[in-house]
Amino acid sequence: MDIADRRRENLRALMNERFEGKRARLAHAIEREPSYISRCLSDKAHRKKIGEEFARHIEGTLHLPPGWMDREHDGPEDIMYGAGADTQVDGVNNVSEPNQPAQYYRYPVVSRVQAGGWTEVVTPYEPGSEPHEESTDYRATGPAFWLEVQGDSMTAPPGSQPSIPEGALVLFDTGIEAVPGKLVAALLDDCNEATFKQLIEDGGRRYLRALNPAYPLIPINGNCRILGVAVEAKTRL
Repeated sequence: MDIADRRRENLRALMNERFEGKRARLAHAIEREPSYISRCLSDKAHRKKIGEEFARHIEGTLHLPPGWMDREHDGPEDIMYGAGADTQVDGVNNVSEPNQPAQYYRYPVVSRVQAGGWTEVVTPYEPGSEPHEESTDYRATGPAFWLEVQGDSMTAPPGSQPSIPEGALVLFDTGIEAVPGKLVAALLDDCNEATFKQLIEDGGRRYLRALNPAYPLIPINGNCRILGVAVEAKTRL
């Protein structure tokens, strides 16, 4: 088996063992389009060759030892954990500890209107009408969803942390208890859209507070329902 075929078979094994055979998940993890992966894995003559640069890129993004894509592997454990780290690439001996597998989970990106319904049923969409999904290595304890931040209410003053800018995607876990200090998605009685704020407590009363001090506190007096607790945020440049 030549080096191109070896790399192709190793990429296929990674997809099957680490990503449950799902091409889209593998593609997202190694920063490529699913169609690109399809071309790499094709058995036809026009398949995309996995070159030196791409092979090293796969190893880097999936935390595999250098040269892993070029070697034959013993079985699922080697593929999952990147065993066999002692190898020689281009005449240089590389020694590293075995890496843990990169496990990814996908959660829907929902609108502020959809957020309330998402927390009441696990799959509120008809087949084929599911929302866009984003992946993360965070494993939620309950149904989880992403919301895109709108406006500057959660943009804190310079030097303050946390600060969540407009356009950021925030992941909310419905299985985490909302305690004071947590950032939460909440549904107010007088609004049919979710709002993103920090839950605080002062003098025995609870409020929703924006991280931007220009916005007023929102008292909680039985007028809102907490939808989920923020666990991750990411932005695109």
